[in-house]
Amino acid sequence: MTRKYPLEKYRNIGVIAHIDAGKTTTTERILYYTGKTHRIGSVDDGTTVTDWMEQERERGITIVSAAISAEWKGHLINLIDTPGHIDFTAEVQRSLRVLDGGVVAFDAVQGVEPQSETVWRQADLFGVPRICFINKMDRVGASYENAVSMIEDRLGANPVMVQVPIGKEENFVGVVDLFTERACVWEDDTGSGYDEREIPPDLRDKVTQLRDVLVEKIAETDDDLASKYLEGEEVSVAELKKALRHAVIDNQITPVYCGSSLRSRGVQLLLDAVVDFLPSPLDIPPVQGTDPESEEEVERMVSDDEPLSGLVFKIVTDPYVGRLAYIRLYSGSIEQRARVYNSSKGKTERIGRLIRMYADRREDIEEAHAGDIAAVLGLKHSFTGDTLCSEDHPIILENISFPDPVISVAIEPKTTEDQDRLSVALHKLAEEDPTFKVHTDPDTGQTLISGMGELHLEVLTVRMLREFNVHARIGRPRVAYRESITRPVEKLDYRHVKQTGGRGQFAHVVLELLPGEDGSGIEFEDDIHGGVIPREFISAVEKGIRAAAEAGTLAGYPVTDVQVRLFDGSSHEVDSSDMAFRTAGSMAFREGLRRGRPVLQEPVMKVEVVVPEEYLGEVIGQMNSRRGNVLGMELRPGGTQAVRAMVPLSEMFGYATELRSATKGRGVFTMEFDHYAKVSEELSQKIISGE
Repeated sequence: MTRKYPLEKYRNIGVIAHIDAGKTTTTERILYYTGKTHRIGSVDDGTTVTDWMEQERERGITIVSAAISAEWKGHLINLIDTPGHIDFTAEVQRSLRVLDGGVVAFDAVQGVEPQSETVWRQADLFGVPRICFINKMDRVGASYENAVSMIEDRLGANPVMVQVPIGKEENFVGVVDLFTERACVWEDDTGSGYDEREIPPDLRDKVTQLRDVLVEKIAETDDDLASKYLEGEEVSVAELKKALRHAVIDNQITPVYCGSSLRSRGVQLLLDAVVDFLPSPLDIPPVQGTDPESEEEVERMVSDDEPLSGLVFKIVTDPYVGRLAYIRLYSGSIEQRARVYNSSKGKTERIGRLIRMYADRREDIEEAHAGDIAAVLGLKHSFTGDTLCSEDHPIILENISFPDPVISVAIEPKTTEDQDRLSVALHKLAEEDPTFKVHTDPDTGQTLISGMGELHLEVLTVRMLREFNVHARIGRPRVAYRESITRPVEKLDYRHVKQTGGRGQFAHVVLELLPGEDGSGIEFEDDIHGGVIPREFISAVEKGIRAAAEAGTLAGYPVTDVQVRLFDGSSHEVDSSDMAFRTAGSMAFREGLRRGRPVLQEPVMKVEVVVPEEYLGEVIGQMNSRRGNVLGMELRPGGTQAVRAMVPLSEMFGYATELRSATKGRGVFTMEFDHYAKVSEELSQKIISGE
């Protein structure tokens, strides 16, 4: 089966932004203009395609990323609409890992908001080329220039305006294209089309000035263009667009577009920009991986003729068809009923059905090619982050890393009938969501579920009831504290000796423990010289240390930010074993924790509260009463103030209700995990005693 679209006509993109910047509305307009829908859906009415989950429609927010495919001017656009709420950051993380380009939407009134920064940094991490779309240009207080300057100042980006808006706020009717120097004006809100006209006389000087800036910025990235520009030669539109495309793909420039998705203005031009400037799979470097046998680096070119390589980036439990695995194919091709090799697990899998997803609707396909994003039914052993490849040419692609959960609640079934269903539901939800963890408290025997925030766990609890028919009780939220040490333990000499009737156990290790950098986890250094501990036992020592770090000595919370150096020890040629050295490593580490003056650490959240100015004093008072550290304030358009603060997560429970009440429902806040910080002695005693 041959390709319908050549690889250079593929665009794998995501729409990313802060919550309520208009991602889903923009996606709806894209579907309408590309002929995928014949009626424009509304977030408020719950009729959008990509917010298909019942809870998404009720809450008016995106919870899970949804994949759709559409055609625009002979190009295939595989598009993923991602959530904006920080509790669902994993959905953004995994989407960016497999996408080639992104459209970052901004609210023209608010500009760069906290979650805008988070998704921008995530895109930086994966090197994803972007174009910006300043949405909601028709709102009171909208400012294109202000939003662009915030992108430059706050995100450290190099934005370049490629359009000039015509009209302000409710009088926003169109844009001037700085490439062609033509005005595009929309006559109505259906967005069926726009008229091309001459530039309005009052904008002529501004357009000339901004076009010079555009040409200059593009010329800075291209030597041939720069010499032409400096010599005063005319640079054609085609040359400018070609040079800008290269600059976008190299992440040197971010073009900025504007519009109003709700009023259907500017989205067609945004689609043109996706086709013109965002990369095809051929424009990105070949995918890098590791040969599981030789551990050497290998790469795969984007081609159907190369051996198969693909990454499972999302698992979905579909109530009708079972377990779906979303795959991004980097090389080769797969067919229905083919056998593939999961190199991450070392197991062979059989492809049941191959599906092209359209939000929650499915279309069976016979074959998927390099560059495609497809869903597969029938995989038994494959999970998020696993690599599927050819068994003859194995490769392991870089896994996807996810943040650790910061909040836990106890959960228990209401009836004995719910008991079995609960374990099945929790298992399936944990398979889907890598930031959702399930474990049993060894002291109380309670089942604990952990996630990224109150909303995250609330959404999952509702899903359990609706999708799995599980009635469960939820306890009070618990914070995921950590333990660490505050002083070095320079020489920790530990011998594990056990003599029984037959072969005994002997292991001798000498460790050094040091407080680590924030966020460094457990760092193990092998500093053994002269073979005093045989090489085959050193990994057993590390395993013992890491196992002991799962529960600290103060209150049983996981241990983090500790550097461990193994620098001496001894062994016995008969009595030494993996088990003996594992035990020695574990016991030595626990002893080191006790000597290292252990402390509790708590998650601290970066909080931004946006309120009308008259409530500012009250909000700052709330922050102070919640052990918050106010970092600063910023005046926003429309007479609102943005208060930025660092607040411990344990103090943020119930804050939404308090803020709503204090500001008559006009205040909003966002928060995201920032770092772990030491807990005061007094509070530490309360936490340990369970008060």
